[in-house]
Amino acid sequence: MKSRIILDEDEIPKQWYNIQADMPNLPKPPINPATMKPVGPDDLKPIFADELIRQEMSTKKYIDIPDEVREILTQYRPSPLYRAKRLEEKLKTTAKIYFKYEGLSPPGSHKANTAIAQVYYNAKQGIERIATETGAGQWGSSLAYATQIFGLECMVYMVRGSYDQKPYRKIMMETWGAQCYPSPTDMTDAGRAVLKKNPDTAGSLGIAISEAVEDAAKHENTNYALGSVLNHVCLHQTVIGQETQKQLEIAEEKADVVIACAGGGSNFAGIAFPFIRDQISGKDRDTEIVAVEPSACPTLTKGLYAYDFGDVAGLTPIMMMYTLGHAFIPPAIHSGGLRYHGMAPLVSKLHADGYINAVSYHQNEVFESAVMFAGCEGIIPAPESAHAIKAAVDKALECRKTGEEKTIVFNLSGHGHFDLSSYQAFLSGKLQDYEYPADLIRESLADLPKVEV
Repeated sequence: MKSRIILDEDEIPKQWYNIQADMPNLPKPPINPATMKPVGPDDLKPIFADELIRQEMSTKKYIDIPDEVREILTQYRPSPLYRAKRLEEKLKTTAKIYFKYEGLSPPGSHKANTAIAQVYYNAKQGIERIATETGAGQWGSSLAYATQIFGLECMVYMVRGSYDQKPYRKIMMETWGAQCYPSPTDMTDAGRAVLKKNPDTAGSLGIAISEAVEDAAKHENTNYALGSVLNHVCLHQTVIGQETQKQLEIAEEKADVVIACAGGGSNFAGIAFPFIRDQISGKDRDTEIVAVEPSACPTLTKGLYAYDFGDVAGLTPIMMMYTLGHAFIPPAIHSGGLRYHGMAPLVSKLHADGYINAVSYHQNEVFESAVMFAGCEGIIPAPESAHAIKAAVDKALECRKTGEEKTIVFNLSGHGHFDLSSYQAFLSGKLQDYEYPADLIRESLADLPKVEV
């Protein structure tokens, strides 16, 4: 059996898969905080491109990928599916372990899949500038890369904790022409309000989102782009799962377990949604789908399924999702891309309906698996992606105990070349585990908006 399964360039999916067409129960609609009524297209026009709004609300099963977008995707897609044979040997498992590697994109992660699409639609509409937030920097880098291709300006509000930990991500964005500032800044009302309360805050994705949305709303030539959470973002990532299914067919394998880390839900949705489609249709009801998150930000495992804002300032629509409360400020763990208080409404609903299992891990056990994986397979994974590795290792060890011959597939959503300071902290014994106290979660959840639908 080949260790690397690749597809030809012309096998990049020609359509995105929209799981909303197949879900037995759709999430409750997002709510406009100004009117407290369900969000309509006109509510989103001030900050989103028209085609992205249509995709956000569409229940059409497949949506064509523009040729211009597919042409750019050929720079790194289809991405390879690897068999982790040396990891299997190290673990002495009876399981087979495969991983889909998204780290070959120019920015080094899966985020480019939606950045290219979003900037394409904005450029086509005549938008000149995009504002966004970023956690660990993969999304900011991807958007900077895409705006460079299409000739747009890019403004990135980067969570301060990650901005300080990962200076080379900032340089990467600036090399592609973007402006990058540590959030919260004194450049927005939202940022100034946070700094007034807590000038030493490490920031959060919720704060950075508030700043980016405010920026977009105040500038006529500017739209907002989000790297996760929203329906159209999850849609664009389904190229991952569709390719994975083709590659497993070539390998004559059936996935028993599909795993991905989950922060806002984009890379998880990307690999998982096509497999969940098969569960819903009855084609394959036995595949276990696992979302993995940090114990320091346990949205699915300890959050509440409720309506909440997507940001700290309350500028975004109120969404039905698993949440730790929009005021939740997680500790500055090294998996910056997983430090989000909420979860994609589609992922949240599928979890609530039992299609998805969720687990959480501490930093040190995640990095222990990451270092073992790097030693076996040669790839240094992003700290976020390493959460999926840890879950895959645990599943493989379970198979070793039971003798089961399961096929485990996980999404390695990006490389860790700009995260070496986190590996340095782990290897020197300075990485601290943090589990968010239940009383602080309860305190944060006490401030949820009151919604009647």
